[in-house]
Amino acid sequence: MSGVTRLTIATAEDMEALGRRIGAVLRAGDLVVLRGDLGAGKTTLTRGIGDGMGVRGPVTSPTFVLSRVHPPVTGSVPLVHVDAYRLADACELDDLDLDFEGAATVVEWGDGLLDGISDSWLHITIDRGRSLGEPGSRGEGDDDGTPRDVEIAFIGPRWEGVTL
Repeated sequence: MSGVTRLTIATAEDMEALGRRIGAVLRAGDLVVLRGDLGAGKTTLTRGIGDGMGVRGPVTSPTFVLSRVHPPVTGSVPLVHVDAYRLADACELDDLDLDFEGAATVVEWGDGLLDGISDSWLHITIDRGRSLGEPGSRGEGDDDGTPRDVEIAFIGPRWEGVTL
């Protein structure tokens, strides 16, 4: 692991701003894995990532379609946004036939499904102030006024020396 950054994010607007900072450094082949309960702010962060990358939006949750490709507006790379919540295993993710090398890919609920895809990735955990999985930690929306604790793990050689 190259390093870990821990932040407290107060509002949905701040989460999008963090996403813009992340999106500004993403390039083709980059992988971002998001972990957090329902309503933690994963899609809000991804909306900011798309904005920072300069892709056509709007970036919305791909829960029911599993993945969305957002093409670049100018001179950028596409953003592939995946919601792996309903996928049983890595084979089902492989069936989506995603272009991991030609796009920046953000995968919500991707823990354990992306082994071997890349030697470098960002692993971002968003916590609503309670331990993930603790009773009562699920919420309806990601702008409920509760600050989020965000941990960004920079894994692999691509992320050595990168700061956000």
